[in-house]
Amino acid sequence: MSLEFELPLFASIFILMLMIVYFSKRKINLIENKTYEIILIASFVSSLVDTAVHIFSSWHTLENLQNKYYYIVDFSNKIISSLYVVIFSCLLLYTLLISYKNIRENPKKAMIPLLIINIVFFLIIQFTHIEIFEIGYVRNVNGTTILLAYILVIILLLINLFITLKKLKKDDKRYYAVFLISLMLVLSIIFTRLFPGMIIYDVAFAMLCYIMYFTIENPDVKMLEEVKIAKDQAEKANQAKTEFLSSMSHEIRTPLNAIVGFSQALMEEDIPETAKEEAKDIMSASETLLDLVNSILDISKIEANKIEIIEKEYSFREMFDDLVSLTKARMGEKPLDFNVYYDSTIPPVLYGDNVRLKQIILNLLTNSVKYTKQGYIEFKVSSFKKDGVCRLIVSVEDSGIGIKKENIDRLFTKFERFDEKNTTIEGTGLGLAITQKLIDLMHGKIIVQSIHGKGSKFTVIVDQKIVEGKTSLEPVIENKSNVKVDLTTKRILLVDDNNLNIKVASRLLSTYKMQIDTCLSGFECIDKINAGEKYDLILLDDMMPKMSGVETLQKLKQMDSFNIPTVALTANAIAGMKEKYLADGFDDYLSKPIEKPELNRVIEKFLNK
Repeated sequence: MSLEFELPLFASIFILMLMIVYFSKRKINLIENKTYEIILIASFVSSLVDTAVHIFSSWHTLENLQNKYYYIVDFSNKIISSLYVVIFSCLLLYTLLISYKNIRENPKKAMIPLLIINIVFFLIIQFTHIEIFEIGYVRNVNGTTILLAYILVIILLLINLFITLKKLKKDDKRYYAVFLISLMLVLSIIFTRLFPGMIIYDVAFAMLCYIMYFTIENPDVKMLEEVKIAKDQAEKANQAKTEFLSSMSHEIRTPLNAIVGFSQALMEEDIPETAKEEAKDIMSASETLLDLVNSILDISKIEANKIEIIEKEYSFREMFDDLVSLTKARMGEKPLDFNVYYDSTIPPVLYGDNVRLKQIILNLLTNSVKYTKQGYIEFKVSSFKKDGVCRLIVSVEDSGIGIKKENIDRLFTKFERFDEKNTTIEGTGLGLAITQKLIDLMHGKIIVQSIHGKGSKFTVIVDQKIVEGKTSLEPVIENKSNVKVDLTTKRILLVDDNNLNIKVASRLLSTYKMQIDTCLSGFECIDKINAGEKYDLILLDDMMPKMSGVETLQKLKQMDSFNIPTVALTANAIAGMKEKYLADGFDDYLSKPIEKPELNRVIEKFLNK
């Protein structure tokens, strides 16, 4: 078998194998894929026809081919020439599609002119002829048909090379692949003109198809790119949602700061008991709204994978006592027996994320209080210790409304509630969804047991490391909400762009009888310090226009004489913000709405030493 038809035959076999693989896979419906499919089919047909023509030529003498079978050879070569023009046209179309947005949006702008060129070429070559010649033992063709095909193919290739050379600087591997293919085809044309007996076009087209498949037209790669785009879009949507919710949190907390602050102040005034009760109800409603905002932010951050488990040393006993106090406060006047059991063998100091663990347990206790009208709530903690790890087994049991068996599996789904008829119970159904996700992050487990109409029992199992050799933590200043301290000699500066926030903070600070100065921007704050004003404490809002609190603090710290304790006072109170503000250089952190116990802690820490 001669090399002149071995090469086209091998090319057709390899292209056929690629076609089987390509067309057996699910593909994305893109115009580029359709273009590649035409290149693939045209390359296969041209190599097949080329193989058949060369085999047929080898069976007959040159004289018979030039006379008796001329029309067969002529027609076959016109088909091959037309298919070559189709392949080069499609390659140019592909380059135009990936290079120009207006052509991608309206492919007909390029498809129609290229289709016209192909039709006109096919019609013209019907009136041309070919010449069959022989060099040694190799037969080939030449003539007007072949010349016109060469001219048109070279024009298409030069346009393709010009476009890809302009686009090569872009970080897009498709241009490098198209440029390589175009260069390879140019070299094939030159080689064939120099050595007429070596027919390598079909091999070049086979290589073209494989390069495009494995670099730019592989359907698997395309689908992975589509998945990546979808993932990026989802992440951007999640980020936008988190930013929106964070902004809404700030906007909601600002008026809540005034509501809670003035309610706290009223409760300390000499007013009728009924008014005090009403102020207490206002605070309770505000806390409910604040819990709702925090829950939405938490679930959003969990979905965006932005919540981290931050471990540190803590006293479980102190956390347990806090949980008991908070639960009693939430029970209010409800006729409930609150039974508490604590395992005295739990090590005094543990290592883990006590903030998230406290949130998990508080969610369970809050739910029990919500759904239990009478009877009891039992809060029990036991433990199991092994190899430096303390396994905490926390259970919350109640005699409340219980859960139907078919609803237990849906219990941890967002916004699911199974008490729709009971509109007096507040909540959105986010608490348990957050609880489940936090337990998963801590590699723990939650077990639910419930009998509808009789009550429920939630058991949380989570491992915490034991801190060996420590019997207690450093003492912490107790939060005393009713402390009255006379600090008449102390000066404090409030910096906030919102007049209402300044009014609230000033009202809460008036209890301490200190000298209060205020300003509405970071610029004004810096001017006061530059002017020599002396303060014992600065409460600095962060989210201010033109110059944020962080930027203001950075400029203050550039002053050699500046050594005033500065506390971030902000409505930006999502999880992790305290650590961020401390890392930014603030000495402490107060969230809005201002909680009186936290305000007392800050005052005692910096002013009542």
